[in-house]
Amino acid sequence: MTPIQTFYEAEAMTIIKHLEKRGMEGYYCPTSKEAVEKALSFMEKGATVSWGGSMTLNECGMLDAVRQADLLLIDRDTAKTAKERMALQRQALSADYFLMSSNAITKDGQLVNIDGNGNRAAALVFGPEHVILFVGMNKVVKDVQEAVSRVHETAAPANAIRLNLKTPCSVTGTCADCTSTDCICAHTVITRFNRTPGRIKVLLIGESLGY
Repeated sequence: MTPIQTFYEAEAMTIIKHLEKRGMEGYYCPTSKEAVEKALSFMEKGATVSWGGSMTLNECGMLDAVRQADLLLIDRDTAKTAKERMALQRQALSADYFLMSSNAITKDGQLVNIDGNGNRAAALVFGPEHVILFVGMNKVVKDVQEAVSRVHETAAPANAIRLNLKTPCSVTGTCADCTSTDCICAHTVITRFNRTPGRIKVLLIGESLGY
């Protein structure tokens, strides 16, 4: 292994111990391929699966994998109208498995997510029976304060540009603490503990994924 791979594994093992104390299951996967295989191993044939918007899920190959698996998908991208898309997002809250990434994860095992519509954050908090998170090791931060700063200064501007949103950060690359109608920092959720054993699983991946 390279020094950075060894570092990622050591750091992940420490985070996983903290996740366990917080009622969440943590797993370290050196590669995206291993993360996809691990996630699929949790899902039974015919289970309903949905997901939140995520560059990580695209980059690691998980979305391609679920589309080829024997699973029932709730895919908002199949909607033909905005109303139908919203209905699918609501339906996703009752899925057997919800897939997502995390905007950041702290070294002591807290998940920090900031959303625009809030559907992804809502699914993490309550609804789907199981939530599986795919988190590249590039998203590890020291603490919650650093996590929020990371989202505002890195993830949000990049996502705003990707989604062609009219926010100050998409123009300047810097958070303006805006209240734009296109704001994607409307809801901040910090998951510091999970009270439902086995519900939240975090796959830490030894790669740089997402924003």
